[in-house]
Amino acid sequence: MLSGIYVPLITPFDDSGAVAHAALEKLAASVLDQGAAGLVALGATGEPSTLSAAERRSVVRICREVAASYDAQLIVGDLDLTDGATAALVTVPAFVRPGERGVIAHFEHLAARSEVPLVIYHIPYRTGQPLTAGVLRRLGEHPMIAGVKYATGAVDQDAVSLLGNPPSGFSVLTGDDLYLSPMLALGASGGILASAHLRTASFVSMAASWDRALGHRLAAMSATLFAEPNPTVIKGVLHAKGLIPTPDVRLPLVPATSASVSHALELLE
Repeated sequence: MLSGIYVPLITPFDDSGAVAHAALEKLAASVLDQGAAGLVALGATGEPSTLSAAERRSVVRICREVAASYDAQLIVGDLDLTDGATAALVTVPAFVRPGERGVIAHFEHLAARSEVPLVIYHIPYRTGQPLTAGVLRRLGEHPMIAGVKYATGAVDQDAVSLLGNPPSGFSVLTGDDLYLSPMLALGASGGILASAHLRTASFVSMAASWDRALGHRLAAMSATLFAEPNPTVIKGVLHAKGLIPTPDVRLPLVPATSASVSHALELLE
């Protein structure tokens, strides 16, 4: 079972534009020091589509080494780089919209060939393909599908239905940072949350023991961190706090405005 808070790590860049390996290692160790259950390497927050093959390998290597030193879990967003990983995070094919039967066939095909269990990344406002609770329940019965990162942008009827009767051994992890509290209240086992780069221990506490007031505070913080495209504000805040060498992102993203970063910092403080 996957449970607790998983941090989908940003990929920090140095002044030359290269991956800042030392900063990535320190950031990974910091969130695990604060109680995160595991790391996610090459999730969307890590800008994987802008990384070269060598950079992707180096990011996974660092995350794998840090996770192993903490006996923590590692989820990787690349089926070709799962050596030493706990699971692989896989989205519904974007833009294709294969329909529910196509989605089921696709994930069953991947699961049959994967060396590690899969976590389905359900984010229909990006993929264009919604999935019902029934489809996720059917996929969750596959022995090589461990859970879902549920990020529909709402606490919807399918979430309520799925959490009311999930398959045995199937973890529902919220991927919408603002909805961690209500999803936990409904029975989610944790979350994969970019906001948990900051106040990691508070997110861990929230997952371990649901607290309505804390949930509202964390949701307010998350809202400021997503005021501009992810992970631009998070990188701006991490840079302002001296945790990464630059706030840089790679195109097509551009750095967050100073106003958004300042607002987030004010709320954090």
